[in-house]
Amino acid sequence: MSRVGRQPIAVPSVVKVQIEGDRVTVTGPKGELSRQFHHDIGIRLDDGQLLVSRPSDRPQHRSLHGLTRSLLANMVTGVNEGFSKALELHGVGYRAQMQGQKLVLQVGYSQPVEMAPPPGIILTVEGTNRVLVQGIDRELVGQVAANIRSVRSPDPYKGKGIRYQGERVRHKAGKAGKATKR
Repeated sequence: MSRVGRQPIAVPSVVKVQIEGDRVTVTGPKGELSRQFHHDIGIRLDDGQLLVSRPSDRPQHRSLHGLTRSLLANMVTGVNEGFSKALELHGVGYRAQMQGQKLVLQVGYSQPVEMAPPPGIILTVEGTNRVLVQGIDRELVGQVAANIRSVRSPDPYKGKGIRYQGERVRHKAGKAGKATKR
């Protein structure tokens, strides 16, 4: 059995789980998430715990077992606590600001880059060089953070760009033979 898939998911008392066939809806203090799961994987609620089971040891069922359990755990955590990702801007003149609901990034291009968050995502700017992405859907929070990072990925030579908080950028050496050119 899958080590991840076997673990029960503790459902807090403030979270309500509704299972209708293949669709699971999780409602909590931060919002509501709903997702369709594979019809072969069994999901049931027992004494405040979600249990995930699989019908056989076929490779497809084995891979879906752990995946389904992880997705359900993320749904329960998301509606109860929420998820967040922090991004940092490194570089001279690089800054971020909010204009209404839009995030405006000035990261070395001739024009500022404007990004509107999708529904369910909250963008906040702390200071001028830190952006916080918050929401209840872990997958959407990660995708929005990756989209913001892709506006100006970290440069391996100077280290300038947008990076995740705590991300370490490996620096490369510049041209070694530049001074010995004839």
